[in-house]
Amino acid sequence: MFSNFAFLPNVGVPELLIVLAIAILILGPKRIPAAFRSIGQGVRGFRDTVGGGDEDEDRKAALDEQNKAEVHEQNKTEV
Repeated sequence: MFSNFAFLPNVGVPELLIVLAIAILILGPKRIPAAFRSIGQGVRGFRDTVGGGDEDEDRKAALDEQNKAEVHEQNKTEV
């Protein structure tokens, strides 16, 4: 079977270290976290768009239920 990504070269640890070193030289160490955060938000937005964002909605619903349970538990202990 042929891969759709056959034209891409193999990327290993040395190549990733070179890319990281170039990123530090270009952006500087203070702007690296913001750049990676921005990339992460872009990837997350892309995944939500492609996948419909169902996982994010499920996670929010679970967090809401957890928060309600914690508030209920706090109210019970205060009384």
